[in-house]
Amino acid sequence: MSFVRTQEKLKILADAAKYDVSCSSSGSKRNNANKGLGDATGMGICHSYTEDGRCVSLLKILLTNYCIFDCAYCVTRKSNDIKRAAFQVQEVVDLTINFYRRNYIEGLFLSSGIFKSADYTMERLVSIAKKLRLEENFNGYIHLKSIPGASDELMKEAGLYADRLSVNIEIPTKEGLAVLAPEKRREDFIKPMAKVKNEIIQYKSEMKIIKSTPKFAPAGQSTQMIIGASGESDQQIMWTSNYFYKKFNLKRVYYSGYIPISYDSRLPQIGTDVPMLRENRLYQTDWLMRFYGFEVEEILNNENQNLDLDVDPKLGWALRNLDQFPVNVNKADKRMLARVPGLGMKSVYKIIEARRFRMLNWEHIQRLGVALNRAKYFLECGTREYERRDLTAIQLKSLILQNSNSKYRTALGPQLNLFG
Repeated sequence: MSFVRTQEKLKILADAAKYDVSCSSSGSKRNNANKGLGDATGMGICHSYTEDGRCVSLLKILLTNYCIFDCAYCVTRKSNDIKRAAFQVQEVVDLTINFYRRNYIEGLFLSSGIFKSADYTMERLVSIAKKLRLEENFNGYIHLKSIPGASDELMKEAGLYADRLSVNIEIPTKEGLAVLAPEKRREDFIKPMAKVKNEIIQYKSEMKIIKSTPKFAPAGQSTQMIIGASGESDQQIMWTSNYFYKKFNLKRVYYSGYIPISYDSRLPQIGTDVPMLRENRLYQTDWLMRFYGFEVEEILNNENQNLDLDVDPKLGWALRNLDQFPVNVNKADKRMLARVPGLGMKSVYKIIEARRFRMLNWEHIQRLGVALNRAKYFLECGTREYERRDLTAIQLKSLILQNSNSKYRTALGPQLNLFG
C-alpha cells in the first residue's frame, strides 16, 4: 500500500473519529520535533481501560466516513461536503500492527460510517478484528463499534474477537431520533445490544462449567448519546441512561455535547452548543446512580427536570432534602453517609472502619482525609455543634458557593491582581 495515501486516509479518518467520546481521548497535542521520540496529537490516539482497570492507548479511527444516512447531527452525513476516505481491511490490520510494534498503541478503537448496508459494514469491522487475532496473533485491546441493524450472527462473531462492543443510540429519545435521523429506527440500535447482552450472560454461565469457553466481549458493552441536539431535558436523558443500564447491563453511557457542524433547520443554531459543564453534571449524576445508590427520580423529577449547573447533583439533592440532615458520623449507615456532599465512597469506607474502634470527632474525620469544606454542613459529631446553624437551603448554597469562590481566589493569589 502507498504510505502517502495511507497517511492521508489516516489523517481524515482519525479526525472523523474524534466525535465519538465512548473511548476517552488523551487530549494531548504535543507534536514530535527535532527527531524526538514519539508523537501525541489531538486525534488518532486515545485512552481506554481494560477489564482489569489498566489504562491503554488505542488507535482511534473510522473504517470509512462514507455513509448512506443523512443524520442532521453527524459530520459524516451523506449531504455534508467533506473529504471522504475508506480503509481497506488489510490497511487497518497493518496500521494496528505497525503502530503496536513501535509502542505507539496497545490496541484499536474502530468505528465506521455505514456504507451499502449495516451487515456489509459490520462484516468488515469483524474481518479486521478476526485477522488481527488469528493471522497476526494480536492480543491487544480491541473496541469495535456495533453497527445498528447488524445481524445476530455478526454480533456474536464480533464478541469473540473484540474486548468491548458498543452501539451509539445517538439521540436520547425515540421522538428526537425521528426528527433528526428519520432514516434510522430505535429498534436497530436495540437489536445488537440485546444480542450482546444475551451472549455475555451465556458466556458467564458456560464459564462456570467449562473454563476453556471462548471469551465473549470481556469488557462488556457501552453506548453514547448526543446531548443538546434535540431538546431533551436532563430528566429524559438520565431516564434513558437508567433504562439502558438496567435493561442491557451496560458498562458505561457516554454523553457527548452537541457540536454544530453544519446548518440544519432541525438543529440548534451555532452559538447554542451544549456547555461542557452540562456534560460534567450528567456524568456526575450517572456516577451517583451507578455507585452511590441514587435513583433517577431522587435527583431529577417533574419539579427539577434539569440539573443545577451551579452545584453538583449530590449537593443539589442534599439542599432539597435538608430534613434528612445532619447525619451522625458515628451512627449513620453506609447508604446515608454516601449521600453527604463531600464524602466519596473511599471516605465512607474509612469512616465505617475507623468507628469500629472509637467514637469519631471532627479531628478524626480530618485525619481520615475527608474534605470538610462541604461535609461539615451535613455531618455531626459528638464533640462539636452542627455547622449548618439552621440556614435555609438558599443561604447554605450561597455560603458554600462563596467559600468555593474564595478558595479559588486564594489559590490563584497574586495572579488575580493582574486583572484588577
